Amino acid sequence: MIELKNITKTFSAANQFITALENIHIQINAGEIYGIIGRSGAGKSTLIRCVNLLEKPTSGEIFLHQDDLCKLSEKALRQKRQKMSMIFQHFNLLNSRNVIENVMLPLEFRKIPKKEIKIKAKKLLELVGLKNREEHLVSHLSGGQKQRVAIARALITDPEILLCDEPTSALDPETTQQILQLLKKINREFNLTILLITHEMDVIKTICDRVGVLSHGKLVEEKNVLDLFTHPETQEAKLLTQKALHIELPKSLADKLSIQKKENTFPIVRLAFLGSEASKPITALLQKDFHVITNILMADLETIHETMIGFMICQLNGDEKAIEKAVIFLKEHHIETEVLGYV
Repeated sequence: MIELKNITKTFSAANQFITALENIHIQINAGEIYGIIGRSGAGKSTLIRCVNLLEKPTSGEIFLHQDDLCKLSEKALRQKRQKMSMIFQHFNLLNSRNVIENVMLPLEFRKIPKKEIKIKAKKLLELVGLKNREEHLVSHLSGGQKQRVAIARALITDPEILLCDEPTSALDPETTQQILQLLKKINREFNLTILLITHEMDVIKTICDRVGVLSHGKLVEEKNVLDLFTHPETQEAKLLTQKALHIELPKSLADKLSIQKKENTFPIVRLAFLGSEASKPITALLQKDFHVITNILMADLETIHETMIGFMICQLNGDEKAIEKAVIFLKEHHIETEVLGYV
């Protein structure tokens, strides 16, 4: 549905060229929720603004239904943009208007009868849980309620694509989950394609089908969400997922970690268990079958896309040959196993 091909964006500042995006290639399928994750300065906001050409790429192509947006006339581009709506981190509502007037605003420019617009706006406010707030000033609303108004406003044009620029980063954790569940509901009920950017891996874990990891303007990794959490390949993805799962190696231990095995050291391993494997007594099996003792340092159990996943960081203690056999056993039983180093 949306395809970005070799998107590069450079800015000039103080007689220097800054590359915000470099050769980005992403394909987003109709009806999916695609997340872009990255730390501050990774290029996320520039990327999402390129999708609807609020920022024009320096080079590359952006296809929507096989039409390259970069080559369209202004009139044709305006028509294509009507298929996209955007919600923002800080809501971008008009304080001079009440709730329903904010929702109605996008259609007022299309010369649609006001009565017809109002009926549609009322239905959308009911959908987002603000049925009795129509006449309230937006300045009197909470952050979560403001974002619900912004979502209703985005939906009033019947878009095919919803672009979400850090939609929950200004909200508290409980409200964040409510807004994410609302977006998920909208995605299912309207078959709406959602492109969401965030610096919070918890958001990706909760709502997204696939995810691209952005670092210094480059797409360094792309996977479905389950695969990214169970076997991240790049250092950037490993750091982001471990923080989200709260299974980072303690600094006191990380400082002692050696990449190469030394005398009287034992491996620190990261394990990921999927589905039924998550409930198996792995530590007992390793001790019984291989005489390897598992010293658990960190552990967590999560459900991602209705699949139970167990995560563990542990030290394997025992005879060197027995540990090697134990690691082979783990991998043969589809337990993702990564040796982080030796202590």
